[in-house]
Amino acid sequence: MSELNNASSSTVDRIAEVLRLRIIRGEIAGGAALRQDHVAQEFQSSHVPVREAFRQLEAEGLVLTLPRRGVRVTMVDRATVKENAEMRGSLEILALRHSARKFGAEHIARLEQAHAACAAAGSLVEWDAANNLFHDILSSECGMPRLLAVLKQLQLTNSRYLFSTGFKRGWQPRSDHDHALIIEALKERKIDRAVQLLSMHIGTMERVGFVAG
Repeated sequence: MSELNNASSSTVDRIAEVLRLRIIRGEIAGGAALRQDHVAQEFQSSHVPVREAFRQLEAEGLVLTLPRRGVRVTMVDRATVKENAEMRGSLEILALRHSARKFGAEHIARLEQAHAACAAAGSLVEWDAANNLFHDILSSECGMPRLLAVLKQLQLTNSRYLFSTGFKRGWQPRSDHDHALIIEALKERKIDRAVQLLSMHIGTMERVGFVAG
């Protein structure tokens, strides 16, 4: 029975991951319908894991179940982006304040590796993955699992907006100077300075119209 459950869980995760990436990268547009029959056929599965995958995506804010309209991809408009930035500007700061006190050399090394990966990225996909990792590390030691779950959802919206604007404008390598300044502040144990820099970094998305972090 456990092997069957593991196989079913694996199928759910696989379906959710593929659909998640398609939504984030704009391959499935906001407002588009997700049909159980079509998804089940594509992944050669029953409807049960498809429904479970949809539930995962709904919990992440990527889809919404509407009466008589089925499951549809959520929209990312300017108001959503503004709300997202303001929430991250508060919650990620909270997470960093609690995490930074626990940071050691290994955390700084991981941040530097993620920063280097951002600088070396040759595509929007690579940069987004490295950028997300950088921010995940900043929050990783906060000891607040519910806060981390909310931040994960906010980062998914951040990535969706990044791809929607980035693909239109074309990929341009980014220096991520803010990341370097945050790392330097953390190295010097200047937590207030690191928090201030992170707040300004997140706030740039509103000013430049492009998700910078």
